Amino acid sequence: MGARVRTGLEVLSSEGMGRLRGRSVGLLAHPASVTSELWHAREVVAGAGARVRALFGPEHGVGGEAQDMEGVADDDGPVKTYSLYGSEYSSLSPKAGWLDGLDAVVIDLQDVGSRYYTFVWTALLMARACAARGIEVLVCDRPNPLGGAVIEGAPQRPELRSFVGLEACPVRHGLTLGEVLSWRAAEESLPNVTVIPMEGWTRAMRWEDTGLPWVLPSPNMPTPDTATVYPGACLIEGTNLSEGRGTTRPFEVFGAPWVDGAALASAMEADGGGGMRARAMSFRPMFQKHAGVTCQGVQVHVTDAGVFAPYRAYLSALRACRRFEGFRWRTEKYEFVDDVPAIDLLTGDGAVREGLDAGATVDELMAIGRERMSAWREGERSRWLYREG
Repeated sequence: MGARVRTGLEVLSSEGMGRLRGRSVGLLAHPASVTSELWHAREVVAGAGARVRALFGPEHGVGGEAQDMEGVADDDGPVKTYSLYGSEYSSLSPKAGWLDGLDAVVIDLQDVGSRYYTFVWTALLMARACAARGIEVLVCDRPNPLGGAVIEGAPQRPELRSFVGLEACPVRHGLTLGEVLSWRAAEESLPNVTVIPMEGWTRAMRWEDTGLPWVLPSPNMPTPDTATVYPGACLIEGTNLSEGRGTTRPFEVFGAPWVDGAALASAMEADGGGGMRARAMSFRPMFQKHAGVTCQGVQVHVTDAGVFAPYRAYLSALRACRRFEGFRWRTEKYEFVDDVPAIDLLTGDGAVREGLDAGATVDELMAIGRERMSAWREGERSRWLYREG
């Protein structure tokens, strides 16, 4: 299986052997931490002559089997496995003692290009913990499946930073995980962070252009199509709509028992921008919201990924669903926060929720946070490690 793009892991394995040989190493990884030949990072790092002393798992675990917001336990196997996702916010950072005896930590996580996908923030928390101990961090970079040419959704307000956005950046940020870590290392003066860049990746590339195999980075990210809709579709988590968990097409499929699927589809196609079709359908989630209950809703079919704007498309969906009797915003605890509506954490601005409640147009909703987006764009290129194409 040839690949036009070589990931940071593959570059490390072929050219960076001296960085790891004979060293005691920790590895922050998950199932998608593989080469183009599907060798896992643990095998690659060990093959480079390192002694893998500890494994660290992000949300969903090293094995990727846990569902969203499900705490993961530590594992006393032949190599100690530590969970960086438990029941409290403090569980997101390594505990005292977990880094003892390590010369370096290798981070190799496949991100999906959305602020609310938590892997980049787990990586940042690990980098901060290592900096405090003087431990080197090697970040094996991977493609942003959405490419790096388009950004959507304004950076969040400072008071709305959370584990679905520890630092202010657009919802669809257009960066790779390595670029996020490089940006934060510069901002926070973390001299111990080294990004091992990919070879052959440019900002115009989407996943299908890379030649790399897709491995689920989390249980509800089964295909690159899921990643394509996710910058908008994850907004559904801030409501009592099913986001399609418990179906074979999570995030592309969403709805509820009280939704009018035809009306929802019509509204999305009218206001959601181009590059997609919304097909009215019924479905029955097997777990989580509305488990075992027949729901009405839509499936979003992306017809032109270059035109499709997921954040806008799913704001149009929320605007339509807000009119249905039965709709409500999620008020339950969300990613360790119980005093702010989940939708505010996701959009990064309570004005979006207020606008939806007041019947604002999609254009008006998209204009919220315009000044923060403009400020981000002014420094956008300074965060890039890769050229445009």
